[in-house]
Amino acid sequence: MSESTLVSTRLALHRLATYVIAPARYRVTDRFGLRSIGDGFGTPQFEGRQIRVSGDELIDVRDGHEVRHPITTLRAAADALESDIDPETAAEHDSPPLGDVDEPLEVDAAASRSLGDFWTMGTAALEQVRAAEHSVDPSIVQLWPGHFDAAVEVGDDDHRASYGASPGDPAIPEPYCYVSIWWPDRVRGDLDDPFFSASSFRGAVVRARALGDVDPAAAAAEFYLEARDRIEGRA
Repeated sequence: MSESTLVSTRLALHRLATYVIAPARYRVTDRFGLRSIGDGFGTPQFEGRQIRVSGDELIDVRDGHEVRHPITTLRAAADALESDIDPETAAEHDSPPLGDVDEPLEVDAAASRSLGDFWTMGTAALEQVRAAEHSVDPSIVQLWPGHFDAAVEVGDDDHRASYGASPGDPAIPEPYCYVSIWWPDRVRGDLDDPFFSASSFRGAVVRARALGDVDPAAAAAEFYLEARDRIEGRA
């Protein structure tokens, strides 16, 4: 698929996640974190309900009963979920603009599933990081709707960093894994090392296509753990 198709699908799904899906969970639970689910993403179970995206469909499961809706516009999605469009609750500085809620969302089913597969891979790698020796105080893995990446936080107060799997952004338009250091002035490691070559934040990046096809989750986990050890001065 073309890069433009992947980017337009990512932006459409990002708007859907931030302004419709996450708020539907927040209205009930005061929480808006999402999860990687199969070949897509969505909410965890809440009050007998789960909302998710697979391909170009919005899926609403309530008490075991599944209803599928084609993804068309933000307004149609909110109506289908019997929810509201919320421009503030889950938005972050790097969220796309809300835009016209009646304009068609350009979601290509294959591109959507490709992004879902990437988050599944990234989540598997991040779970390995959480379980690894020397991983201090790890958070749970969540897909944050505002940033639209699957991420976990690891480290003590001086060496904490976000470890994530991003579907792309203006700086890097393709999927990539990253480690973003919270307090660069506190770490023991050498941040002048070329390993920490991210251009838009202090940290490290590896593009998904560089992970290989054999076991990309293992390769991503190796990247994350090498970054963690370098930050903490063990490498």
